[in-house]
Amino acid sequence: MDMTSSVLAHGDCMRVSGLLARIGDRWTLPVIVTLHDGPLRFNQVRRAVSGISQQMLTRTLRTLERDGMVGRTVHPTVPPQVEYALTPLGRSLAAEGLRLGNWVRDHIAEIDEHRGAFDRRQEG
Repeated sequence: MDMTSSVLAHGDCMRVSGLLARIGDRWTLPVIVTLHDGPLRFNQVRRAVSGISQQMLTRTLRTLERDGMVGRTVHPTVPPQVEYALTPLGRSLAAEGLRLGNWVRDHIAEIDEHRGAFDRRQEG
């Protein structure tokens, strides 16, 4: 691949930037990673994602469903049970999120050292 084929047109760049911002928001990756091990009901996801409100979880799941990353299944029980599961697209995002999380875990001590050195230089 040459350099010109990796350059995005302005419109594409804006779309990519918008999607990356949403994926990198506070709740998207935690919800995606929570669903990585299999389908869960709404309250199971809510308990697993510490600090998320019912409203924010609803909004996040709807957005992920709209994007094709999460599937929603309503089971015909009384009361109806709703289950959320990753689609193949969502599983691919979860794999990347887990990979990024592992990178952070592997490098966080080094990053902390750099931050401390930088802060000390700024104070002096």
